[in-house]
Amino acid sequence: MSTSNQKLKNLPTEDDDEPDEWDKRIFSTGCSAEQTNMNDCYFEKKDWRLCKQEMEKFRECWKRRGNDQRTETKDA
Repeated sequence: MSTSNQKLKNLPTEDDDEPDEWDKRIFSTGCSAEQTNMNDCYFEKKDWRLCKQEMEKFRECWKRRGNDQRTETKDA
């Protein structure tokens, strides 16, 4: 093993199971499951137009939890 490979091997690695700042913000909305479903849909289909049901469930959760007031979201 080369010296540079040894240095990389000895670097501490981040634990992916720990929530980062993005995760904490999403969890605080109370809509993390809906957000995950919406993102999974887009990841599978690569077209937001095919994920309207997931987006609507997320939007309903967002409003039900009062997040639109917290973030000053406006309906288009």
